[in-house]
Amino acid sequence: MKIEVWSDFMCPFCYIGETKLQKAIANLGLQDKIQVEYKSFELDPTAKPWDGQSMYELLAGKYGMTVEQARQNSVQIANVGRDIGLSFHMDDVKNTNSLKAHRLAKLGKAEGKEQEITCALFKAHFEEGKLLSDDDVLLSIAKELGLDEAKAKEVLTNENLYLNEVREDQSLARAYHVNAVPYFVLNGKYAVNGAQSIEVFEGAIKQSM
Repeated sequence: MKIEVWSDFMCPFCYIGETKLQKAIANLGLQDKIQVEYKSFELDPTAKPWDGQSMYELLAGKYGMTVEQARQNSVQIANVGRDIGLSFHMDDVKNTNSLKAHRLAKLGKAEGKEQEITCALFKAHFEEGKLLSDDDVLLSIAKELGLDEAKAKEVLTNENLYLNEVREDQSLARAYHVNAVPYFVLNGKYAVNGAQSIEVFEGAIKQSM
């Protein structure tokens, strides 16, 4: 069975949804029977490199709320993450353009470490306050996972490497009419939209098998 997951490393609900999916798979004892394939989705393809703006300031400007309202919303998200074992540090999150991280994730996939690099990038962004558009940060993640260092450096310096793979994911998302993430497609026939409960994922998996 294959589950396709569209997500963006800038999206907290994507991190939460991916974690809930993995817990559902583990609860069902299907780790060896389900292939999870990660698809790239840029929530904001026009995003600029991080300029020092806090996540709260960014959200306040984007959604027309106060900085304090944005902070409280982020606290609620962090509480949801905590309930499933994640440790969000929203004060330290540095929102940036995610394309380079997506391309590096494709290298991880090519080297058989797709889930590992996906989780590592989410953790670096939301739990460790690392800047995912910074070459040194991304190279460090690649090295920690044992990816080929020379290839990782090439991905970070050549903006065309793995770009087609990212664009293919985005094209398929448009074909599925995906306009928000996380978005999960199970066995090509059943879709789950959003960071649903673990129980919903378990039910969807059972229904799709």
